[in-house]
Amino acid sequence: MKTYTYTDLSSQQKEELCLRQLADDHTITERVKSIIETVKAEGDKALFDYALAFDQVKLTQLFIDKTEIEAIAATIPEEAKEAIDTAYANIRAFHAAQLSKEAKVETMAGVSCWREARAIEKVGLYIPGGTAVLPSTFLMLGIPAVLSGCQQIIVCSPPQKDGKTNCYLAYCALLLGIEKIYLVGGAQAVAAMAFGTPTIPKVYKIFGPGNRYVTQAKQLVLASGITAIDMPAGPSEVLVIADETASPAFVAADLLAQAEHGTDSQAILVSTSSAMIEQTLAEIESQLKELPRKDIAAKAIANSYAVLVENTGQAMDFSNQYAPEHLILATENFEALTPLIINAGSVFLGNLTPESAGDYASGTNHTLPTSGFAKAYSGVSTDSFIKKITFQHINPAGLTAIGPTVEILAAAEGLQAHKNAITIRLKSTDGY
Repeated sequence: MKTYTYTDLSSQQKEELCLRQLADDHTITERVKSIIETVKAEGDKALFDYALAFDQVKLTQLFIDKTEIEAIAATIPEEAKEAIDTAYANIRAFHAAQLSKEAKVETMAGVSCWREARAIEKVGLYIPGGTAVLPSTFLMLGIPAVLSGCQQIIVCSPPQKDGKTNCYLAYCALLLGIEKIYLVGGAQAVAAMAFGTPTIPKVYKIFGPGNRYVTQAKQLVLASGITAIDMPAGPSEVLVIADETASPAFVAADLLAQAEHGTDSQAILVSTSSAMIEQTLAEIESQLKELPRKDIAAKAIANSYAVLVENTGQAMDFSNQYAPEHLILATENFEALTPLIINAGSVFLGNLTPESAGDYASGTNHTLPTSGFAKAYSGVSTDSFIKKITFQHINPAGLTAIGPTVEILAAAEGLQAHKNAITIRLKSTDGY
């Protein structure tokens, strides 16, 4: 991990340092385009073929139903069941609090305006699975979808070698009331939900993380106007701001927790103390040796860096420019820094709040903007699964009050029919 001194960096160097080095693999793009077109043309047949080619599973059907889900869920270890129950309760409580009804506003006498929420009718959730165990993602996407009132929630997850799903995802499905899990993974799952097949319904918006093929597929269906997606996605990232009150062992653990996601993950340390940076780097080397995914984490750490700043003001400036997916304020003085945060996906305050708590069970959502998109995007919430529709109602007094204003503006823009829509009503209500 290379160390930079903030005051030695030019504005351009800081900007370049904040850029994510995303690989532009033309081969992947073309492969994903081919998969999408094949699913569009061949439907279910393509999905069976891809399951055999990519997952090495010969499926007899593309989904498991409620009966199979219940049977698989029954095999979950008791301690895992209790952990999922706790995470479910916390995540549900946090997201339920986001649902609120907005008040009507009388913008002028007789003119009332307001907004009402309506759930997106059909949503698709992509849950990485197969040999992996990712119940947390299912909860993070499924809970706000259910709370928002989405009528149709389509869940796609790669099959295990037995052509089923794992007990953790099955148990989450039971909690969420999901009665079908479609055994489709990768870019082909995104294509199936975007276009629809005889088995898998078409959805209006696709959610969920995935590998580069899944990410590329989501971007392609969005760019072509086929369906909406939750947000642009890239490799996972964390930025830790640590001062002399931080624990080097804690900071190192947080950086490694992000680094073990993948070799392209970024783990950034920004500190007011050179001693803190040195001690954290030593802790990283020590802790790294004990990790099962040490080879992956080591490569990510090698591609990451530390920045030495003179004060926390500089640290916050750099953080806001970087716009991290996860921001950890490893300091006892976090309350003073919180108001300075402008760009971040999710923030973890103090020395006892690791990012992994938010990944699993504190309640906040772990589906967050990466690659600097925290400057413009929020993480997934109940808002992600609804639309806000505006309403207005005008009574006779309101028409008389607002009418002349609309007539003048419409005439100024040369839109006579717009003006007439007001004038004809004013005449009919004796507004003139």
